[in-house]
Amino acid sequence: MKTKFSALAAAAVLSGAFASSAALARDQIKIVGSSTVFPYTQAVAEEFTKATKFKAPVVESTGTGGGMKIFCEGVGEDKADITGASRAMKKSEYEDCQKNGVKDVTEILLGFDGLSLAISKKGPDFNITKEQIYLALGKEVPVDGKLVANPFKNWSDVDKSLPAEPILVYGPPPTSGTRDAFVELALHAGCESLAYYKEQKKALDAKAYGTLVKDKCSPMRQDGAFVEAGENDNLIVQRLEADPKSLGIFGYSFLYENQDKLKGAKVGGVAPAFDTIADGSYGIARPLYIYVKNAHRDVIPGIKEFLAEYTSSGALAKGGYLPDRGLTPLSDAKVKETQDAVKAAKNMSAPTS
Repeated sequence: MKTKFSALAAAAVLSGAFASSAALARDQIKIVGSSTVFPYTQAVAEEFTKATKFKAPVVESTGTGGGMKIFCEGVGEDKADITGASRAMKKSEYEDCQKNGVKDVTEILLGFDGLSLAISKKGPDFNITKEQIYLALGKEVPVDGKLVANPFKNWSDVDKSLPAEPILVYGPPPTSGTRDAFVELALHAGCESLAYYKEQKKALDAKAYGTLVKDKCSPMRQDGAFVEAGENDNLIVQRLEADPKSLGIFGYSFLYENQDKLKGAKVGGVAPAFDTIADGSYGIARPLYIYVKNAHRDVIPGIKEFLAEYTSSGALAKGGYLPDRGLTPLSDAKVKETQDAVKAAKNMSAPTS
C-alpha cells in the first residue's frame, strides 16, 4: 500500500496537483453552503443520482458564510468540492481561498431569489416599506434627531398603517447569506431613506458615511423582537404556523413551497412572486450561485456530470424543475452563458468588495 500511495503521490507532484490527488479516496461529491440554495442543490442531487451510476452527493446546509469558510479551507480529499451562496463571494473570502491554495474557482449564477417576509395565512396582511422594515428591526433608530435603542414594540408604533400587533420576526443568523442580503437590500436601503441619514450623508465624507451606515444600519435588534432561528428555514415555517402573528425571513422558495400555509408581505405594494422578482419590481431580491473547485473536477467522480445536470436547461431554464421549486429563472441567453462558463471551467475574477 505504501508503494502504491508513493507512486500516486509522485505522479501528482509531477503534474502539479498533489493536493487534489488525495481526493481519489473519496467517491462522493461534497457540497456545503447556503440554506436557500440547499433545496435546489438537493433536487439536482436527486436527479443526478437517478440518472447516473455515481453515488449521491453529500449536501450540507451550513449558511453562505459558513460554506465559504469551509470551501476556502483548501484543496484535497477532506475539503468541500462545491458551495452554494445566496450572494456573490466577497473579496475577503476570495483572498482566503487564494491563500489556502483554492486558486481556480468557477462562479455559477443559478437564477434569482426574492427575500420574503412571510406570515401565516391566519395572520394579518402586511404592506410594508423598507423604511418601516428598518424601523421595526434595526437595533438603533433615529428618534427626534438622535440614534436610540429601538423603542418600537408594536408594528403600529412604527406606522399606524401596520397591524397593532407585537413585532416578532424570526430570521437567519449572521453567517447566512440570506441575512447578509436582507441587511443590504432591506435594512440599509430603509435606513438611508430616512431624513436623519440623508442629513448625515450631506455632512460626512463618503468613507465616514459608509462606515456610519455599516455600523448603525446593519445590526438587528436583540431585545426579543428579532429572533435568530438558525440555518433551518423549515423551523421558521413551523414557528409561523404556531404563532400566526409572527413573521419570518427566508428565500422565496420556502414561501412558494409552503404557500398552502403562508403568505408573503407586500414590500412597497409589491408581493413576492416569480414575475416581480424577475422584473425587479419586488425590491428585496438577490442572485443565487454555486462555486466549484476546478482542481477537483478530474479527481472526484461525478463532478462534471453533476455540474452538467445542475446547469442543464431541464433544471435551470423556464419550465425546468428548479423554477418549479421556486427559483426565478435566468433568461435563455443567461442560461447559455452559465452553461458555457461551466463547460470551459472559467476561472472567476477577483471580487472588488
